[in-house]
Amino acid sequence: MQTIGRRSFLTIVAGSAALSYARTLKVVGVQLYTVRNVLQQKPEETLRALDQIGYREAEFAGAKLEAIWPILKQTSLKLVSIHLETAMFTTAQDKLPAALYDAKSKGCEYAVCPYIAPKDRGGADVMRKLGDNLNKAGEMCRKSGLHLCYHNHAFEWEKVGDERLIDVLMKSTDPALVSLELDIMWARVGGFDPAKVVEQFGKRIALMHLKNVAEGTPTQYNEKVPKTAFKEVGAGMIDIPSVLEAAAKAGVKHYFVEQDQTPGDPVDSLRQSYQYLAKLNF
Repeated sequence: MQTIGRRSFLTIVAGSAALSYARTLKVVGVQLYTVRNVLQQKPEETLRALDQIGYREAEFAGAKLEAIWPILKQTSLKLVSIHLETAMFTTAQDKLPAALYDAKSKGCEYAVCPYIAPKDRGGADVMRKLGDNLNKAGEMCRKSGLHLCYHNHAFEWEKVGDERLIDVLMKSTDPALVSLELDIMWARVGGFDPAKVVEQFGKRIALMHLKNVAEGTPTQYNEKVPKTAFKEVGAGMIDIPSVLEAAAKAGVKHYFVEQDQTPGDPVDSLRQSYQYLAKLNF
């Protein structure tokens, strides 16, 4: 009879605990940015393929939602969240109410500030100003029946003084008005274990982008990574079960698989990611 050492036993127990939390991920969503190129060429074939794979929720990013909306309604994909133009949350908030009304009419629950261009980035003062703008936008979202999230990239993890920029932003925003959509890949590129990030921010994280990053990708505070750095959820250097365990404890509401760049057909990559998550779940 084979005996199991104490270290091996603890490893098995820890792995079982992680998988038990992973199984709480009953609904898997997809960020449609992943299929942005093929979606324009063959929208019906692409959306029905995602439906067939098993995705049941969707997040949209781009300016052509109306073009695919009739087809999207015919699938099992529920539109939960939408990325809007950054200016609507910062310098052109007068355009936000109409966009929120449209998003709400399509069943969205979340509006997301997706990206801060390099020219608009800066230190703590810039992040505090961004926080003020997001609070105002968050109040507009609340009045429209939606909730605002901020989506991180890599630059927010740089430390300025005693704090990271992401910490400054989170402290500058009202938790009742602004949540975080944690992109776990960019957090890892910024040098941090996403599971630890989830433990830190807890309930501030409402949404999560599930993706992975290639082994050996260096820590950096910009998004200038090679296309090959983007990996399917089950590949790369992020320990996905530990992230899901932390996310379950934190009460993350929705998860969207995203892969900015894929080696071939993006639908194939999304299928691989879903199958990996399905093995954890079921």
